[in-house]
Amino acid sequence: MKRILALGTAVLAAIAYLAATAPPASGTLFGEMDHILLDPSEVTVLRQLRPVQPDRIARDDVKESLSQPALPKRELLRLEESAGAMGITYTVILYGHSMDQTQIAVDAAIHEARRVDRMLSKYRPDGELSEVNRHAAERPVKVTPELFALLSECERYSRESEGTFDITIGPLMRVWGFFRGTGRLAGKQQVAQALEKVGYRNVVLDAANSTVRFVRPGVELDLGGIGKGYAVDRMVTLLKEKGITSALVNAGGSSIYGLGAPPSEDRGWEINIRDPKSQSGVVADVYLKDRSISTSGSSEKFFLAENRVYSHIMDPRTGYPARGMLEVSVIAPRTLDSEAWTKPYFILGRRWAARHKPKDFRVFLCEDQTEQPCAWLP
Repeated sequence: MKRILALGTAVLAAIAYLAATAPPASGTLFGEMDHILLDPSEVTVLRQLRPVQPDRIARDDVKESLSQPALPKRELLRLEESAGAMGITYTVILYGHSMDQTQIAVDAAIHEARRVDRMLSKYRPDGELSEVNRHAAERPVKVTPELFALLSECERYSRESEGTFDITIGPLMRVWGFFRGTGRLAGKQQVAQALEKVGYRNVVLDAANSTVRFVRPGVELDLGGIGKGYAVDRMVTLLKEKGITSALVNAGGSSIYGLGAPPSEDRGWEINIRDPKSQSGVVADVYLKDRSISTSGSSEKFFLAENRVYSHIMDPRTGYPARGMLEVSVIAPRTLDSEAWTKPYFILGRRWAARHKPKDFRVFLCEDQTEQPCAWLP
């Protein structure tokens, strides 16, 4: 879907002329301005009227300005396009000065999302990650520098999060029914067997040879908890290379990056953080300007059993779904970081997050406690 918003100088001149010649019915002249209000999945353009006091305007000055030739202005074009990758919808909204520039940039960004999908998907037999999962228990598997660098980042996240970020979580997701399903209760023996195959220490990375090896059979890698963030960062990099300075890249509403700011809002791109207890409520508004936001919550995927809610956010240390938190949002310079850290903060809780979060991160927590409202960490 493509929508282009352009405001030319001819329209501005017409508005100024009407303001100068038509007497206002209410004793007030009005000028037009545009505001862009954003939520994680769409953009709405609203036109609002701003009052201007008549005694502040000299009609002779307005007439004189109309008689002068209008100075040329470069029109800003707005382009929005969406495409599917990694099982979600990626949406790119950007502003540029030419149709060619904006179209080339958005096409490059969408193509990059699909390329990353091919590399990281464990469902595509020809994907690089699928090759690792098939053979890394038998022998070291050589991978591209790009994939090796990403796996190295994942290992760092696992170490720094005390093992709560884990890309080997796949066996647990299967026994709990979250692998392409809506979830089911898992037995203690099933959980114990799955835990034998889970843990970042089961993966050996050899930097000298750029290889990946599993220490035991049954281990598998699943980058679903970080792939969207990586794809968004790659898309933003390409947009910058194409000369774009104002854009929003949205990966399914859960991982978003705001590049620069939209034309009518210097603070950045306005994003709503949804209320985890309400389908339509909003608990916070943020502005992204060269920053990312990612959100993980128990309401994304869960099931009810024995009067208890079981979410898809798994604690790799225990083998059971994490409890005590409803939703976590993280704002960080990179989307890779914001997406990676939502689950450790969800699992380890408010106090741990407050002690360990980097200074340039902002963390918003909604705990599963009625007496504790959703709030930003200090």
